[in-house]
Amino acid sequence: MTGAGMVGPEGTDPAGPASGDSSLSATPAQPARPVPLPGVGAHRAGNGAGRDDHDSRSAADRVAVDRHAANVLRWRELSQARNEKRRARDEGRDEQGAAGAAGAAAAKRKQRPWWVELPILIVVAFLLTFLIQTFVARVYYVPSGSMEPTLHGVEHGGDRILAYKLGYDFGSPKQGDVVVFKGPPTWTPEASIPGPSTWLGTIGQALGSVVGIAPPNEKDFVKRVIAVGGQTVSCCDAKGRVQVDGVSLNEPYILMDADRTQWDWTVGESNCERNPADPARFNSFRCFGPYKVPEGSVWVMGDHRSDSADSTYNCRGLVPASNVQCQGPIPVKDVVGRAVAIVMPPSRWRGIGSPDIMSGAPSG
Repeated sequence: MTGAGMVGPEGTDPAGPASGDSSLSATPAQPARPVPLPGVGAHRAGNGAGRDDHDSRSAADRVAVDRHAANVLRWRELSQARNEKRRARDEGRDEQGAAGAAGAAAAKRKQRPWWVELPILIVVAFLLTFLIQTFVARVYYVPSGSMEPTLHGVEHGGDRILAYKLGYDFGSPKQGDVVVFKGPPTWTPEASIPGPSTWLGTIGQALGSVVGIAPPNEKDFVKRVIAVGGQTVSCCDAKGRVQVDGVSLNEPYILMDADRTQWDWTVGESNCERNPADPARFNSFRCFGPYKVPEGSVWVMGDHRSDSADSTYNCRGLVPASNVQCQGPIPVKDVVGRAVAIVMPPSRWRGIGSPDIMSGAPSG
C-alpha cells in the first residue's frame, strides 16, 4: 500500500494500479530514452557525412598510390638493369685489368738480366744468319783481284758480295752472270789466305766467314760465266776478243794490265795462227781453243783478264792437244749462287749486273 505521503518513481502514476484489481499484472517500467545533449545528434550526423567523403577520398588515394607504386616498380627495374650493365662493364674492366696485371707480372717474372739475354740474342742471331746463308743467300769475301774492276779484291780491302742461292735452284747460270762456286780439286787457288794460329782465331774466322766479315777458310771462287753447256768458246777474233759459237762477245768490263806485254794485241798484226817456230803454240798468248763446254757445266773467266786463274788457265797460248789440260769448265752443281750485290764496305754498295754479252761486240 502506498501511503498518502509516499512518492513513487519519476514518470509513474503516483497512485499506481488499483489496489483491489487483482486481474492485472504489474507492467515493467520502460526505461526512458535519454535526452540527447545539445549538439550530440548533430555531431553524429556530421560524422556520417564525413565518413562518406573519406571513403571517396580513400578510393582516389588508392588509385594514386597504385599508380605511384607501379611507377616506382618500373623505375626500380630500370635502375636495376642499369646497375647490372654497369656492374658487368666494371667486372669486364676489372678482368682486363687483372689480366694485364697478371701479364705484366708474368713478364716481370720472366725478364732476365741483360748478361743472360745478350748471349742468347747473339746465339739466335748467328743461328738465323746461318740458316739464311745456308739456304737463301750468303755473303762472300772476294779474296783476289781477278774480277777487277767489277769487284775489288783483298789488295783493295776486299769486297763482300751477296750470293743469291735460290735462283739456281729453279734455273741454271746464264752468260754474263757473276757466280760464286766451289773450285774443283784441280783448280789452283788464286789467293793465299793464311789460317789462324790459335784456337780462338780459328773460331773467330769460322764465325766471321758465316757473316762475311772475315776471309773464308775455303776454296771459293768468283768469276763471270762466258759460255754454258753445249756452246763452243775460243779466242780470238781479229780484235783479240773472245768468241762463243763464232760470235764476238761484248765485254766492256775487261781489264788488261799494260805492264804484262804478253797480253798485248795489235789489230792487223796479232793473230791466233800457229807459231812457225813452235807449232804447239799460237802466235799470241791470248789465244785458246776452240773448246766445247760439256752439258751441265759452264766456262768462267775473270774480268781482270790478264790476272785471272780461270777456265783458260794452263791452256793460254797453247794449241789444243791431248797433253794440254785447261782448268776447264766447272760443274753447275758446284755453283753456289749468283753474285747480286756488293754489301761491304758501305762506299761500294751497288748491284752486280748480268750484261747480255752475246749482243755482239761493237765494231769499233
